[in-house]
Amino acid sequence: MKKVIIIGGGIIGLCSAYYLQKEGHQVSIIDQSNMDMGASYINAGYLSPSHFVPLAAPGVMKKGLKWMFNPTSPLYIKPRLNSDFIKWTLAFNKSCTISHVRKSIPAIKNMSLLSQSLYDAIKRDEQFKFQYEKKGLLMLCQTNKMLEEEIETMHLAKQEGLEVDEISKEDLKILEPNATFNIKGATYYKCDSHTTPQEFMTEMKAYLKAVGVQLFINEKVEDLVVNKGIIEAIKTKNQTLKADEFVLSAGSWSALLSKKLGINLLLQAGKGYRINTTQHTGITIPSILAEAKVAITPMNGFTRFAGTMEIAGINHKINKNRVEAIAKATNSYYPDILLTQDEKNDAASGLRPVTPDGLPYIGRSLKCKNLTIATGHAMMGWSMGPVTGKLVSEVISDKKPILDLNLFHPDRKF
Repeated sequence: MKKVIIIGGGIIGLCSAYYLQKEGHQVSIIDQSNMDMGASYINAGYLSPSHFVPLAAPGVMKKGLKWMFNPTSPLYIKPRLNSDFIKWTLAFNKSCTISHVRKSIPAIKNMSLLSQSLYDAIKRDEQFKFQYEKKGLLMLCQTNKMLEEEIETMHLAKQEGLEVDEISKEDLKILEPNATFNIKGATYYKCDSHTTPQEFMTEMKAYLKAVGVQLFINEKVEDLVVNKGIIEAIKTKNQTLKADEFVLSAGSWSALLSKKLGINLLLQAGKGYRINTTQHTGITIPSILAEAKVAITPMNGFTRFAGTMEIAGINHKINKNRVEAIAKATNSYYPDILLTQDEKNDAASGLRPVTPDGLPYIGRSLKCKNLTIATGHAMMGWSMGPVTGKLVSEVISDKKPILDLNLFHPDRKF
């Protein structure tokens, strides 16, 4: 048995704690927040094998440059004279190749599929009640050009063994009889599922407390006590905590802490927004508005509209232009849905940790013997939470990982 401290209490941290305690380790989680906000709570709740193409793909940087001057664009990269940002941007551009996409697709798909089965097992084994529905995902297209792109992706997905089909507007009306659409066509991924994130996080925290995992909330890690490449303890304003092993799963803040160990994680915070409504929308199947990159999820008691990737440093400022863009896009695709000003005013944001190649960092850095890094999942953190937690527990328990971690190595070169 090892004493393990997990830095970061989002989906990755909680799932790491879950599997570590199953292996018999003594686990503590420390988080600088109240552990009830951020990306793990405001995301679209998708478990999505359909999202198998990495963020770093051909044409993305070109789009990003084009959208840079549009405050309502789906992807906004704020230019900054910051060395970490410049290094990240150069590495991102270098990663946007066909060969990188081909290499990444099987790894991302396998992570997502395995994670989905682990969500099944967690719900069954612990008798959790969180909403978990397997209704698939619609990719809604308003232009022929986008529909052609989505059909091309659909063929790639079929080659990977995923269940997906093109559907007509008539078929869509049968699937969603109580919703009105303004689209040219769609593809339908039957392999996807969705959840209500807050429910899972709440149940998991309660479970972890019940089995003896310590949760330290509102405690920011300010320093690390390191001796000969081994972390001996972490320091907060209030206390010093010792352990045998440490897990760094602090999301967008991970790079700040890793620097103290001489580990330069290229990582940028990608801000996303969500709007909730309790209006009757008629939506029963999750959808992505393909051109606008907005995700819509029928959650337990409400519908969530989430989107945008705003790479502008670590900040929690709500950009009203981007919130408005989500609301306008929703009304454009679903003409009967008009989000109210109060609903838009209640919008929340979360920061997703984004690597330059669109693949997470999972594993040990050679620069620190007792640190396991688990961060950088971008929009896939919710989908990959359980499998990442399981991989972390296997690394720390000196077991052979269920998946090859070479592509996710924290020390990889860009």
